[in-house]
Amino acid sequence: MVTSTHINNEILIFDRSLIKRNRQRITANFSNHDFLFQWSKNQLSERLKDINRKFQTALHIGSRAPITAEHEKISSIITLDLPHKPVDNCTPYIQASEEFLPVAPKSMDLILSNLNLHTVNDLPGALLQIRNTLKDDGLFMASIFGGETLHELRKVIADVELSMLGGVSPRVAPFADKPQMGDLLQRARLNLPIVDSEIITVTYDSVFKLLHDIRSMGESNTIIARNKTPLGKEFFMRLAKQYQEEFAEEDGRIVASFEIIFLHGWAPHESQQKPLRPGSAENSLAEALGSKEVKTGEKATP
Repeated sequence: MVTSTHINNEILIFDRSLIKRNRQRITANFSNHDFLFQWSKNQLSERLKDINRKFQTALHIGSRAPITAEHEKISSIITLDLPHKPVDNCTPYIQASEEFLPVAPKSMDLILSNLNLHTVNDLPGALLQIRNTLKDDGLFMASIFGGETLHELRKVIADVELSMLGGVSPRVAPFADKPQMGDLLQRARLNLPIVDSEIITVTYDSVFKLLHDIRSMGESNTIIARNKTPLGKEFFMRLAKQYQEEFAEEDGRIVASFEIIFLHGWAPHESQQKPLRPGSAENSLAEALGSKEVKTGEKATP
């Protein structure tokens, strides 16, 4: 269980200053490790093409493989992220936190985010800000790492740490699952919500290559309650051995799972579809099935 720090009545799970440093550090070599971000970007891009609308003003939260104004459905877009410079080249760019959007209410037709919102401390609040920033009938589309992400690594680290150190500390970030994300979209009052996911399985020569990829993506451990004591060589050798024993394929390569959840929701507008009130349907199910409707207490006749 991840513990948290309370400051000014806020729940702080992630070290946001460390997240900023991590993203600044990876800028030069991110393109060598961005395959998940590129895949997710392409998925978002294709989904956006299916929307029968052109968006005049758009905001992209996160600068790792962002969707740009080259997209056929977007006229203009601003990218926002924590580092002084964007991880990937994109203009115009705003250096700001996704936890405090410096954007006027009801100013955006479209808000996008690619694998970026999983490390905000107040995800419900961030989604509410997004909804408030959208114009009426504006669209929010995003991808976010889901609960199955790195479940193999999480399990093996916990096993080795428990056997060697007698306890377990948070070393892999917590991720929300699909039901939780669906609830959060509804709490943010985003209409017509859609939540789905895909699990990407990646193979590596060793756990060391996996850990290097995670770090080079800017996704190393930023949990405030993390154990900052360095782990020795013996720990990592046992980690590599157990991972190999439990999660290796026939060719000897280990597997790592990444669940990517896709989110879709609209800012409210009177033109949107609304669910019918109970009992308001004009035709009964019996009529649709071509059968006779029998009221409570009556006996059916052949």
